[in-house]
Amino acid sequence: MSISNTEIEKILEKTFLDIKDTVGEGVFELWFKPIKLSSIKDNQLTLEIPNRFYKEWIEDNYPDLIENTVSNIANSHYTIKYKIHERVDSEIKKNENKKEIKRQKLVSRGIFLNPKYSFSNFVVGASNDFAHAASKKVAENPGKTYNPLFIYGSSGLGKTHLLNAIGNELFDRNPSLNIYYKAVDVLTNEIITSLRQGKTGELLETFRPVDVFLVDDIHFIAGKEGTQVQFFHIFNALYENQKQIILTSDRPPIEIADISDRLRSRFNMGLIADIQPPDIETKIAILHKKAENEGLKIPDDVAYFISSRIKSNIRDLEGCLIRLGAHSSLTGRKIDLELTKVVLKELLVDDEKPINADLVLKIVSEYFNIKASDIKSKKRTKEISNARQISMYLCKKTTNMSLTEIGNSFGGKDHATVIYACKQIDERLKGDEGFNKLIEVLVKRIKNQ
Repeated sequence: MSISNTEIEKILEKTFLDIKDTVGEGVFELWFKPIKLSSIKDNQLTLEIPNRFYKEWIEDNYPDLIENTVSNIANSHYTIKYKIHERVDSEIKKNENKKEIKRQKLVSRGIFLNPKYSFSNFVVGASNDFAHAASKKVAENPGKTYNPLFIYGSSGLGKTHLLNAIGNELFDRNPSLNIYYKAVDVLTNEIITSLRQGKTGELLETFRPVDVFLVDDIHFIAGKEGTQVQFFHIFNALYENQKQIILTSDRPPIEIADISDRLRSRFNMGLIADIQPPDIETKIAILHKKAENEGLKIPDDVAYFISSRIKSNIRDLEGCLIRLGAHSSLTGRKIDLELTKVVLKELLVDDEKPINADLVLKIVSEYFNIKASDIKSKKRTKEISNARQISMYLCKKTTNMSLTEIGNSFGGKDHATVIYACKQIDERLKGDEGFNKLIEVLVKRIKNQ
């Protein structure tokens, strides 16, 4: 059944109202409000966006948000395609076309790698040279050396880039390879479905043809016993057949709490490579490389200004450049230090962020992949209660807040609740080395913000 432009306009209007509630007014006004309907054909919507920076930012930060929201409101599945309004340099357009052709080839094989991540555009520095070298070696000789390869580091430092680069390099060398690439939550859902349907044997069989097994954020299987059991069997089947396994995590195996010893030992069997926050020289090089790929000219003083104020996260660094490029493209102003200070004033601060309850909640919620609003709520699931107690303990440890102030920051809890939470954490710290390391990691992240 066809749908008119008027009807789809109304659906899009509701879609963007929902998105505004999801992302907040500031993000919505800058990145989503300029999007317009260009055309509709069957169940494909073509949306016009101002320039390629908008497309890249949306695909990096909210890749499925518009598509899923439209489909839910319309009660029918729609795919989204973007049409860029600006005139694009022929060389950039040529590169974009190459990436899109490769993306389509990958998708046709059921491989969801991102073709924009490659070894050629990964900037190597002292903070990541070992992980980069190990990844290249694996791509050259999969299943033979460094198996499994376990890459760890904080969020936004390049783990996913390297994981995709390995997959893309292997696909370029041999397009017939069976490459499995998914985030661990997708794999977890597949395992849960097989457990519910009593088809774990059939699930294992689907992994036997896999040549390369790439899984992002493996630390999220912590505490999921059923998933760990099935993952252990999948891992063993692949390893015994000399299939290459590459995993990423935000922490080393020894610091992943609530996983079985036999699984931890499997993670430690191969090579463990870490990625540290980059030094300022590497951050400047990353900015220049990214700008070159986007056809932007970034003066050295601008690159230094941004790099000196983004403490550790490369994703935030690139986000600043995309925002700057979008503004420059729309207004026609050249990128200089004056424009940079105006456009990025909300993102770049001279002083370090004060440690407060909001910062603690941000770090804990990111670490456990739980919404900060859920930690502050009255919900009492095991995962949320654990994160809440840890957050209260860290507030007491890293801030000057009183117990009453901490309680108020968690939805109006009284000081007795905070005291109880802190006592619970203290008890756990006495006899659990892994939990001690977890708290140390969180304290370090809070203080490094």
